Amino acid sequence: MKKSVAIVFGGQSSEHEVSLQSARNVINAIDRNSYSITLIGVDKQGRWLRFDERDYLQNATNPSTIKLSEAGRVLSLLPGSQGPQFVEVETGLELPRIDVVFPLIHGNLGEDGSLQGLLRLMDIPCVGPDVLSSAACMDKDVTKRLLRDAGILVAPYVVLERGESLDFASVSAQLGLPLFVKPAAQGSSVGVSKVIDEAGFVAALKLAFDYDHKVLVEQGMVGREVECAVLGNRQPQVSVCGEVIANDEFYAYDTKYLNDGQARVAIPADLPADLGDDVRAVALQAYRVLGCAGLSRVDFFVTDAREIVINEVNTLPGFTSISMYPKLWQASGVTYPELIDRLIVLALERADESRALKHEAFA
Repeated sequence: MKKSVAIVFGGQSSEHEVSLQSARNVINAIDRNSYSITLIGVDKQGRWLRFDERDYLQNATNPSTIKLSEAGRVLSLLPGSQGPQFVEVETGLELPRIDVVFPLIHGNLGEDGSLQGLLRLMDIPCVGPDVLSSAACMDKDVTKRLLRDAGILVAPYVVLERGESLDFASVSAQLGLPLFVKPAAQGSSVGVSKVIDEAGFVAALKLAFDYDHKVLVEQGMVGREVECAVLGNRQPQVSVCGEVIANDEFYAYDTKYLNDGQARVAIPADLPADLGDDVRAVALQAYRVLGCAGLSRVDFFVTDAREIVINEVNTLPGFTSISMYPKLWQASGVTYPELIDRLIVLALERADESRALKHEAFA
């Protein structure tokens, strides 16, 4: 019997449009012989909407203007392991029971543990890491603290909370120039600035605080930008390494998703075999330290001195046509449809393990 998969996309984060692109690719690639699908879009106001596959996106092929269609039917969510899970508000129609959710909401309220917690309350298995690891990886400060405690190299940085001040002269003396200023909990380089002077520092802080209440001021690393994809639960596997060669100042949002010619991707990365093995080993170590399961993409700086420095860990990386995570697995021998299938199977396996645990003190 086919498993019922709800693909959930959109959301209220700054990565809404990227999420729609990811969803389109997953919907087109999922094996219809193994899975029946339900499309649930979350609009920018946070409403959950059911869509038919024939009409769920407008401007679907344009990354800058893509958006949800107007044809969505508002859903009500019903937590609990019994009875309906989703009901259309206007008609009262109950949706078919969902076996697993494939979340494709990147950024806040999708990648930060919020969605994972909601699905846990609804007793619906979810592709990707759980609440704790999603939250820990979304907050770059927390990620760095956990990795550093495990002996894994991270770029030196300082944290600034809203209402606090930081003197440019002192921080640049401590960390050097250039600096990178970024919101603690954003993805896709949204709100990130490269800083080389005091005026730029002031503007960068203002921009970053537009997106978060906590900001990182990070030492600019000189090194190659290398990424690995990790897949699995208790016995995770690591893909080949890939390298992003950006022509812009850094690998910003526009470079990733809008300006197709502004970055070149080398897969596999042109690294000595032993260095590539070391990078992959650190990716696996970070995945385990952060409690990840299902999938994550680990991003590094690799210096000329062969230092392997983690930049960030993405628990719900992009699945667009140009995204690194599926490309890295394709280069490692796993096709896009096979990757989707493996992620769903991993989510169901993890849910079975969780349901086997005791939940009553005297059961």
